[in-house]
Amino acid sequence: MKKIILLVAILATVWLMPLAAQGPVKFIDSDTLQKVKAELLQKYGESEKFRIERGVSQVADLWRATDGSIKEFTAFCSENFVADGAALEAFFKKLEFYSEALGGHFNEMSLDKDQPVDLDWGEITPIDIAMNGYNPAAHVSEDLFQSKLAFISLLNFPVYSLQEKDGLGVNWNRRQWAYARMGGSNTTRLPAEVNQKISAKMAAAGRYISEYNIYMGSLLDPNLNTMFPADMKLLSHWGLRDELKACYADKQGGLVRQHAIYRVMERIIRQEIPEVMINSGRFQWNPFSNYVYDQGKPVETVPEPDTRYKIFLDTFQAMRLVDPYSPLYPDHIRRSFDVNREIPEKEVEAMFHQLLTSPQVRKVAALIRQRLGRKLQPFDIWYPGLRTGSSVPEEELDKIVREKYPDAAAFEKDLPDILIRFGFSPERAAYISSKIQVDAARGSGHNAQAQSKKFKSRLRTRIPAGGMNYKGFNIALHEFGHAVENVLDLYLIDYYSLAGVPNNAFTEAFAFIFQERDLEILGIPEIDPRQKELKVLDTFWNAYEIMGVSLVDMKAWHWLYDHPQATPAQLREAVVAIAREIWNQYFAPFFGKRDQVILAVYSHMIDYTLYLPHYALGNVIQFQLEDYLRDKVLGPEMERMCLAGNIMPQQWMKNAVGSEISVRPMLKAVDRALKIANK
Repeated sequence: MKKIILLVAILATVWLMPLAAQGPVKFIDSDTLQKVKAELLQKYGESEKFRIERGVSQVADLWRATDGSIKEFTAFCSENFVADGAALEAFFKKLEFYSEALGGHFNEMSLDKDQPVDLDWGEITPIDIAMNGYNPAAHVSEDLFQSKLAFISLLNFPVYSLQEKDGLGVNWNRRQWAYARMGGSNTTRLPAEVNQKISAKMAAAGRYISEYNIYMGSLLDPNLNTMFPADMKLLSHWGLRDELKACYADKQGGLVRQHAIYRVMERIIRQEIPEVMINSGRFQWNPFSNYVYDQGKPVETVPEPDTRYKIFLDTFQAMRLVDPYSPLYPDHIRRSFDVNREIPEKEVEAMFHQLLTSPQVRKVAALIRQRLGRKLQPFDIWYPGLRTGSSVPEEELDKIVREKYPDAAAFEKDLPDILIRFGFSPERAAYISSKIQVDAARGSGHNAQAQSKKFKSRLRTRIPAGGMNYKGFNIALHEFGHAVENVLDLYLIDYYSLAGVPNNAFTEAFAFIFQERDLEILGIPEIDPRQKELKVLDTFWNAYEIMGVSLVDMKAWHWLYDHPQATPAQLREAVVAIAREIWNQYFAPFFGKRDQVILAVYSHMIDYTLYLPHYALGNVIQFQLEDYLRDKVLGPEMERMCLAGNIMPQQWMKNAVGSEISVRPMLKAVDRALKIANK
């Protein structure tokens, strides 16, 4: 997740816009506003006109009657405006210090208190649930406004619109960018009770997803035979998807197991899954017929009661709580793209459409059909064989990984050596690794990024009893990529305000780059000299899949805003219909089957609000970074790229690889790779 400047970005600002009718009423009248601006302009001169005009307006837009009288507002502006130059720079450094102090400690407090839920610490108890939903920073925003600290920042650092940052940012130096980020791009002043409600809803969603396991040893084929190891427990959707991908290596029973997993996914999406089969191995289940058995005898069961979509609705309603306090970006969709990604939704959608409708899709689909020797099945959206993989069976890979990493401590100990393999110097590898803590996760894994140089980045990955397996190692490397990015652009950055990357798609790109090198890190050589060329086909197919998934997520949010009073059942029907629509438009022409719903399986839709487009953009960015890195060493190049920090996405990309974010380079590379693959 991106680092947050607590003093401003969480604190929130509204720039040049009154609060919506259902929010607090604007208190400062226009006459007072103009009078204060005129007095400051006379005192500080024309050179400060822009900062005075915008800063005073920013304070006035958020000043309430409870913050002070008109006279007190006037005195506040007069006493707290700081002229540009040495005084403003010193003031800025103080704000950065306070932001890191508050943001870092509150973030660490939340990570510490949530360990019983996030980590594999056994049963989650009622007090764990209650504490998980508690947000210790809920009151900080309002406290800082009431104490006037937030207003001091607002008065002195302008908030820029997306269009302004796009136009002006190319000519800003590092300090100007840092000042702009201190101004913040968030546009809310949330009451403490709203912050707390949002935290509780999002925490509940996270718990629901992290506990959604399928006991694979309980699954039965159409002949009522078991298909998977008795002790296999897979998290939806990550574990199910990765096991389905692993089944391609089994030429005998792999296909029937893939069909079984696919049916499980469909049952989850449609909420037809028997409730007793979620996170339990008590009964046996035939996902094809949807019958449940107890020692061979059929038993009556009920499906999960639309819980998946109730949780989805809860997260939507949580984000809607922000809307009245964000008139500049009055819905979560616009905040997600214009504020959090700083790339307009239409621009992102156009990029996805360009790839999804490209002639390269048909060509790559034909190559997959040729390699499989059969018609494509819907689950072939996850086909992993477009590049030559390891000659080592996954069972052997599991054994190698288990012996190497029996627990989290063993993986943490090996982090410096992994970084050296990635091209970091021994000194830099040791430094970065010292800032990362590895924990055994309850869910699939994630990286909880530090927000202060006093604390470590927390790499969480699932480690089953007996040691890490190959799938877990693959995910752990993904999270390691997040953690290394976090360390580089927090500990080594020139301005704390610029800590991080432009948006989460960039940190996902680095995570993908690390993840792609899993066999290399295990010391297993590539067996095909064409591997580097062919890898682009795999990246392209991954992008094709996740872009379809992302469009489902995006359209579902538009539907929610059009139907804010929807029931869970209505949302279920809408998501299923949207998934079918996207499938029929972009996938059915090549798979030969219509009305598939598999694009709605991602758990991120439920507990990460509109996060999926980050993965799709991350695939595009990953390719461009990988293409640039082909003849270069990852370590020093990654450090150079990360130290650009949290500037505008396209500017960051130009600095990194010399060109803007685009699918065109990938499409051209696919054509080159296809010529090699077809030889």
